[in-house]
Amino acid sequence: MFDLMIVNFVIVLVFGIGLGYRWRERKHVNLGRVTFVAIIVLIFLMGFNIGSDNALLASMPTVGVNALIIVSLTIFFSLVFVKVVRKVVKLE
Repeated sequence: MFDLMIVNFVIVLVFGIGLGYRWRERKHVNLGRVTFVAIIVLIFLMGFNIGSDNALLASMPTVGVNALIIVSLTIFFSLVFVKVVRKVVKLE
């Protein structure tokens, strides 16, 4: 059936949307700093989880090489695609 964790995320998301909708007429609140701190905390917790999992730490070199290959191919084909589109649209 439904994964309870996903349901919790959806409930929090809907609650946030409702709050934002209700407070949209008020003075705009800058949440940039709060968002930044939340992201830093999440990155720290991800690092903590990775550091505490021996199996994951052992597989890091393989994961790193795979990530490097994926990123390199993504950049390469993005550049090729842009080059082809620029020639087709005659921007060069």
